[in-house]
Amino acid sequence: MRKPIKLVAADGHELGAYRADPVGKPHGAVVVLQEIFGVNRYIRGVCDRLAAEGYVAIAPALFDRQVRGFETGYGPEDIDRARVQMTALDWSKVLLDIEAAAQAVKDAGPVAVLGFCMGGSLAFLGATRLTHFAAAVCYYGRRIVEYADEVPKVPTLMHFGEQDATIPLTDVEQIRQQRPDCEIHLYPAGHGFDCDQRADYEPQGAALAWTRTLAWLQTHLAA
Repeated sequence: MRKPIKLVAADGHELGAYRADPVGKPHGAVVVLQEIFGVNRYIRGVCDRLAAEGYVAIAPALFDRQVRGFETGYGPEDIDRARVQMTALDWSKVLLDIEAAAQAVKDAGPVAVLGFCMGGSLAFLGATRLTHFAAAVCYYGRRIVEYADEVPKVPTLMHFGEQDATIPLTDVEQIRQQRPDCEIHLYPAGHGFDCDQRADYEPQGAALAWTRTLAWLQTHLAA
């Protein structure tokens, strides 16, 4: 079952989300955190892929506090529109929205948080600041380096591209030094390499990172 749903955060804010359920009893649940482009076709596709693997997947609309239902593609104008939304984001309130998503799927079993780009940074904060998760996976989170002194409460996996123009390898190395408790992988790819709708899509790196992600979820969401 795949459908849009509504969530209510602890401060009363109502936001949209996309939810995908597996056939049969779930292995657990995953909160999927968007890039700056909203809960678009790519993010919904990630949820569908997770549901096919046996997980309940939910992607909260993290820009709904500013613009409801925001989503774009990946063209130059889309990027400009998305950056406007990102700069206006209140991360402390967004964490409330992430909590609401986790609460909505907790009956499925242990819950992980998985994020891409902006969502990758937020997934790290979900691992360090929230208490609802059993594991975290962060894809190319540019701002993780700013918060690398925070200690994750749960096992945390990170994926970065060696050719990422927005995340220098010096940042990745700093994260490695500050967070030896996290598992970090590099791929011969640029930013957004998992997304087949982006110019930097790198299928081999995406496939390997996905395999590692599924193994991580299987290990750390085992009931």
